[in-house]
Amino acid sequence: MTDDDVKRAARAKIMEGFARAERALFTRPAPKSARAQMKFLRTREKGSTKSLAARLGVSRKTVERYLSGASKRPRKRLQAVLVQETESEWQPQVRAQARQRAASSGGLVISCRAYFGLGQEGTSDAGRVRDISVAVSPSHAAAILAAREDGATESDLHDAVAEAIADAYFRQGGGGHAGLEVKFADVEWLDIRF
Repeated sequence: MTDDDVKRAARAKIMEGFARAERALFTRPAPKSARAQMKFLRTREKGSTKSLAARLGVSRKTVERYLSGASKRPRKRLQAVLVQETESEWQPQVRAQARQRAASSGGLVISCRAYFGLGQEGTSDAGRVRDISVAVSPSHAAAILAAREDGATESDLHDAVAEAIADAYFRQGGGGHAGLEVKFADVEWLDIRF
């Protein structure tokens, strides 16, 4: 596995972590049935069944069948797309407020199990897999969220999260360990909370 593949996998875990964190913020449950999801997404597409069909990767006729109630149980691929698209559009103001709060005053809490290396082999600081849970400062949270919103590359998003964890956990905000280089790789799991 190349270094780019490792960063791509880490970015996917970071994006999944953000999706879980945002779902936890919902004040109302997202629509569950295929028909309700189609109706909701059609409103997001300004009533256009054609653009909704293109967005979901199905035919316009399929969208119309679900909207009319003629079809009720989508296949796995369509069900997964419906859930993903519905949750990505659900309660945008709640998500925006949480992102604003994290970037201005609250920060983020990042928990993960990954390889962290910061010293020479044979020392107590040698690289190893660690379970870490750390509160990330609002400035780092703002940088991570901005990179995510701007569609940052896998490398940029990975580096922003790595820098935030390194600064908060290993450097303690720069107090005495400002120049410490930290390697962040092989992310097994990652959880983010607002």
